[in-house]
Amino acid sequence: MFLMNAIQLQSYYDQTPTARRMALVSIGLVMIVCSLGLSAVNIAVPRIADDLQVGANAVSWIPVAMLWGNVVFLLPIGRIADIVGRKRMFITGIVLFVIASLAILVPQTIESLLLIRVVQGISSSMVYGTSMALIGVIYANSNRGQALGIGASSVYFGLTLGPLVGGWLTEHWGWRSVFWAPTLVLLLCLVVLVMYVKGEWKAEHKTKFDWQGSLIFMAWVSSFMLGLSRLSEWRFALLAVGGLLLLGVFVWHQSQKTSPLLNLSALRANRIFNRSLLSAFFIYGSSFSMVFLLSLYLQYIHQLSPSEAGQIVLIQTLIMMVLAPITGRLSDRYEPRLLSTFGCLLFVIGYAMLFGLGMQTSLHYVMVALVFLGLGFGFFSSPNNNAAIGSVPADKLSIAAALLNLARTMGNMASSAIVMTLFSVTMGGAAITAQLYPQLLLVIQITMGLSVAYALIAAVFSYRRGRIH
Repeated sequence: MFLMNAIQLQSYYDQTPTARRMALVSIGLVMIVCSLGLSAVNIAVPRIADDLQVGANAVSWIPVAMLWGNVVFLLPIGRIADIVGRKRMFITGIVLFVIASLAILVPQTIESLLLIRVVQGISSSMVYGTSMALIGVIYANSNRGQALGIGASSVYFGLTLGPLVGGWLTEHWGWRSVFWAPTLVLLLCLVVLVMYVKGEWKAEHKTKFDWQGSLIFMAWVSSFMLGLSRLSEWRFALLAVGGLLLLGVFVWHQSQKTSPLLNLSALRANRIFNRSLLSAFFIYGSSFSMVFLLSLYLQYIHQLSPSEAGQIVLIQTLIMMVLAPITGRLSDRYEPRLLSTFGCLLFVIGYAMLFGLGMQTSLHYVMVALVFLGLGFGFFSSPNNNAAIGSVPADKLSIAAALLNLARTMGNMASSAIVMTLFSVTMGGAAITAQLYPQLLLVIQITMGLSVAYALIAAVFSYRRGRIH
């Protein structure tokens, strides 16, 4: 099977529905676990802070550390995957994620915990940078939109299932179990992948890897992210400006290379793809910190347990899980821009409701807002991904998938950095106590107000991408 050419390999998957389904199930489960690893820890932050005796400033780095590892390696890994093989890179990511997660069994300090989160981020970039590309080629002739919808659902199911699973594990097994327990699922997925996912996919023509461009990319992302984390301090503000200057260097460098990390001229020319990326950046920039902040709001201000808070946050994911495959299939027939733009407008309603949170806001009000956000995710994610993946040639699927995930994680990173800055300005390094609840609420309200603006901008880019049918 491993010696099949591209036509024979595609014929194998077209004629073997069991292989397609098992591939989708295993890839989906891996994406769930990696996404869960990103968000499940958020619900355990109060316990981690107590156990490791650290303040709000330090624990705010816990979600950001994994994001950093993910973002800075995502684009280079997507390019390497097109050269060495997408399945090979995907499996390597699983193995590395398992090793990093099991390292939590060693006694931890906040510094070693953050290192583990960085390695989890690097390994998840290997998964995110190849997963959608694998689904895209396996289902190229068989309801690709629906399959990509299930893949997208897996990511967001993991992200929002995280607080529920993280809360239950934290209460019953301790916060360290949030890291090691999900590795059992990953090991099972490895077995399924070896058994059912045959062949390999990579670019037909060998090209040189742009190491210089990769290092410049990593430098500008790191500088900009670190600078945003404490933008109120002049040294960090200068670092953020330096990151923007390095972005200019990166763009110039890519324009000079014959085999660039990112073909900017092709990206500019593909209106459907670049508008899909911009929509994704702003939507995910609006959504990532919402789960983290809402978890804090429910546990601190409403005094819910971690598992109770996780159950409420799960509402949006359950709605999105049901809806995303349906809208993915609809986007195979109807214009994705109409479906995804409608999703953006539903986001606006949900964030506007969360902007009105107060100390006495009822839980039912929070649940209704989450219903709108779940509907927004359901209408936006699958059509947006389907439009983007369908607009690029087959030999560029890994880098396209990496760019889609990069847009998502860059949005997440920018959102997290803003929240870190708000925490730094309003609370400093102090632990969150009852006296600081008004400041916590202020951070939530500012963030939700910004999320409304992000969702509106995403709606504009989504609608203006153009027709694909």
